[in-house]
Amino acid sequence: MTSIEHYVEAIVLGLVQGVTELFPVSSLGHAVLIPAFIGGSWASDLSMTNDKSPYLALIVALHVATALALLLFFRDDWVRVVQGFISSVKRKRIRTPYEKLAWLLIFSTIPVGLAGVVLDKVLRSTLGKPVYAGVFLMINGLVLYLAERGPGKALNAKKGGRRGRGGAVSDTTVRELDKHGRELPPDIASDVRLARLSVKNGMVVGAAQIFGLFPGLSRSGSTIVAGLFKGMSREDAARFAFLLATPVILLAGLYKLPTLMSSQYSAWLGPAVVGALVAFVASYLSVKFLVRYFENKSLMPFAVYCGVVGALSVVYFGIVK
Repeated sequence: MTSIEHYVEAIVLGLVQGVTELFPVSSLGHAVLIPAFIGGSWASDLSMTNDKSPYLALIVALHVATALALLLFFRDDWVRVVQGFISSVKRKRIRTPYEKLAWLLIFSTIPVGLAGVVLDKVLRSTLGKPVYAGVFLMINGLVLYLAERGPGKALNAKKGGRRGRGGAVSDTTVRELDKHGRELPPDIASDVRLARLSVKNGMVVGAAQIFGLFPGLSRSGSTIVAGLFKGMSREDAARFAFLLATPVILLAGLYKLPTLMSSQYSAWLGPAVVGALVAFVASYLSVKFLVRYFENKSLMPFAVYCGVVGALSVVYFGIVK
């Protein structure tokens, strides 16, 4: 294969990663299905189950790029979260919303961090086949559909919002005021609502990211759905999902970064860098779009998409091919 083809593969995978990692449609599922549909060198180069495939080396670079895009977009939030963490450690107490949010994010990240270390390789090697990705994509669509038809629909249809069980946050239509009675900016107001989430519920929502280890199940989709079932609005659930995903994706990418630097993937280093740049831009534009989208739009279009693409994939790879 020529180096040009390497670059084309990396660019396409970078675009797919940048969009599908944050949209609730599963980046892993698409990373399995698209090369399989194209076939030829794409299927071998980007095979999740082939140990000699550069897939892992490429995906490491793309994940780091996605995490950096999330950090850039939510930079103000992360500055306040880090300041809250430092102040809580210095004072040995947790009082302000950002001190609470900092520790909530830490505890809520623990479940998926442990599961990723234990299950990531096993799940990818055993379930990284196109037909399985299609099945899980159908399941992902069904879960999104049920979330919209269940408590998520009921909550987001209410204009005044409500408080969920266990300290779940209120709907975004409720005004948040500072100590002087002035209305808080939307981003800070959302963070304040998130800080009210109990540690227990936060860890439950964070643990939903584990489903993202299955090719075809979406990390962001699972987290948003879990948030809806805990009484969060779509907007706050999506925001919490993106904040939770940032350290998980970044740390996982940095942990596996030496893989990209190994000699066997030296020919892919240049394409990986270009693919990462594409993933960075696509991720930034995706999160910018989704943050506004979830202010008043539903998960239903993504549910339909996953159901249709998943079903077609199962038929093609399980019956036709």
